[in-house]
This record gives sequence, structure tokens and C-alpha cells, in this order.
Amino acid sequence: MLTNSPIRVMVVDDSIVFGHFLTNSLPVANKRIQIVGYVSNALDAIGKLPECKPDVITMDIEMPKMNGIEFLKQVLPRNPIPVILVSSVNMTVFDALSHGAVDFVRKPDPTANFNRQDFIAALANKVVVASRSKVRIPSTAASVSGTRPMVSPMAPKLQLSSSSPLAMSSTVIAIGASTGGTEATLQVLQDLPADMPGIVVTQHMPEGFTKMYAERLDRLCKLHVKEASNGDRIERGTVLIAPGNQHMKVVRIGSSYSVSCFTGEKVSGHMPSVDVLFRSMAETVGKNGIGIILTGMGADGADGLLRMRKSGAYTIGQDRESCVVYGMPMVAYDIGGVCTQSSCANIPRVLLNHLNKLK
Repeated sequence: MLTNSPIRVMVVDDSIVFGHFLTNSLPVANKRIQIVGYVSNALDAIGKLPECKPDVITMDIEMPKMNGIEFLKQVLPRNPIPVILVSSVNMTVFDALSHGAVDFVRKPDPTANFNRQDFIAALANKVVVASRSKVRIPSTAASVSGTRPMVSPMAPKLQLSSSSPLAMSSTVIAIGASTGGTEATLQVLQDLPADMPGIVVTQHMPEGFTKMYAERLDRLCKLHVKEASNGDRIERGTVLIAPGNQHMKVVRIGSSYSVSCFTGEKVSGHMPSVDVLFRSMAETVGKNGIGIILTGMGADGADGLLRMRKSGAYTIGQDRESCVVYGMPMVAYDIGGVCTQSSCANIPRVLLNHLNKLK
């Protein structure tokens, strides 16, 4: 799609009032957005697709006749249209993302006061990003079933073979991601062994969702995953997820590392910000750090990853072909922040190969 070409948007929401709010407000927020249809349920949306020909769909999940997940399962395999979820805080958001939705926003409570302008601006920005994204259809049901994926007995097992416990205990791995990152981060983490060095993750995600996301990853991965709290220690076998609406950085206390979680101004347009995490890694962990930047629009994390590399850290960037949006990894690569580029599926092996060389 050309940079300035119109973006045809279909709105699917069972609340007529909220649906009309979106259809009236999105074109005002961004002149490129053209509303080509509004329907109140996913079943009617399927019937309207040939007529409306949307470039992007905004969709609630819980609706009568057919829910959003069933829509994704039926439509995306044969018609990969980017879908943005507009949903209340609910675990079904992650089920929908695993079925191919590209992004989500938190649906405001219509009975409460909320900043309409900020909400619409955020959604309009996600529509623009979605119009440039690749829709990823899950190849198996493993990642969407809420259970650990089956591993072929013939598949080589990824494991740590390093004979240096000191190197493993002093290493910290930081991961940053945005659009498409919920599933990309899962794809990386679920293949890693349980005795990995401590891992910290910043994923652009609204407040209220990060705890559920951490709980989902904890069920699907061998590692223990939790939403970070201020002061949590970074330990082997544990993954800490930055809380929504809080920055997270790595701090050193004596011979160990912990995280500091705090609110403040947005950095690189986000809170939590990947740059905040990666810059703290460069300053605190230095050559013992590993940085991984995954799919996402914009440049958050690129400067921080470059600082990490300059401090002696090993850095990995997701490649163009496997990204939903090749933005953050592209900028990081272009400015020299990436030591190695790899597909998302191969990043665990690249990471383990590096760790197994540590002395």
C-alpha cells in the first residue's frame, strides 16, 4: 500500500453507539482512513467483505451470532486482512492474536470518563500500522490451545551446554517488541530450556493486559513467567514482563540484578519503552547482556540496542520475512545495533549457540 493512499476500514462492533463513535471519529483522526462499512456482528461482516473490500478491520471479540475468534479462524486463512481488536480486558484477546489478529486496543468503558481524543488517536495510528503489516496465520493449533506445543521426537532439543555457571548467572537477556510481538515473544520463549539466564521483556501493551499475558506465557513455556513488580530479582529460569503503563529498567544491587518499575513520560513514544530497558542494560549489564528486538512499528528500542552493542553486548534482530511489521528491527539494523539477524523461529537456536560459547 502506498504511503498516502486511502485505508479502507470496516468497523465490527455489537454496540451501535460505540460503532458509530468509531466510524465518525476515525476519519477525523487520520484523513487517510475511509470507513467502508459498519456491521454489528462478525457473521454479517463475512457477508459484507466482498462488497466493502476493507484494508483493515476493527473488531470486538464478544458479539452475538459469531465471535471475533470464529471470524478470524474462518476468514484469515483465505483472506488475510489485518484485524485490530477493540476489546475489554479479557484473556480472549490473546487467543484472538494467536489466530492472526495483528494488534489490539483496550475498549473504554462507555459509562466512565475517558479521553476520547487519545483513544481515537491511538486506534487510528494502529490502523495505519496494520495497513502495512503482514497477517500471520498459525501453522498449528499448539499456540492457541492454552497448552505447551507438541515437540517432534525427531526435533533436536535446545539446551544449555555451557560449563560456566558464573557466566550464566551474570548474563541477562532483554527482549523488546511491539505490533505482532505477543506471538513473536511466545515463539522465542516457548523453545527455550528452563535453566536460561534471567530474561526481561518489554512489550508495548496497555495496562491490565500484561498480567494476563505473563500468565499465558507461564502456561506455555518451560520458563517461569510473571508480570514484573518493582524490586523483583532477575534470576535464572525466570522471565519478567514490564507492567503496562510503567517503564522497566535493570538495576544492579550488589552482585545481582533486579528491575525498577516506574511511571513517567513516554520515551520513544511509549510507556513501557524498549529503549528504557535496553539503555539500562547497556549501562548496568554491559558485555554480559544480550538484546533481542522483535517485530514492531517505529524505532523504539533501536537506539537502546545500539548502545547495548557498543557496550559489548550480543544483539539479535528479527528479520524482515518473519516480522508482522519490520520497523523496530529494521531501524536497529540500519543504524548498526544488530549483530545477527534471524527469523523468529530460529532466534532461540541463535541465542543458545551464543550462550553455549560463553566461558
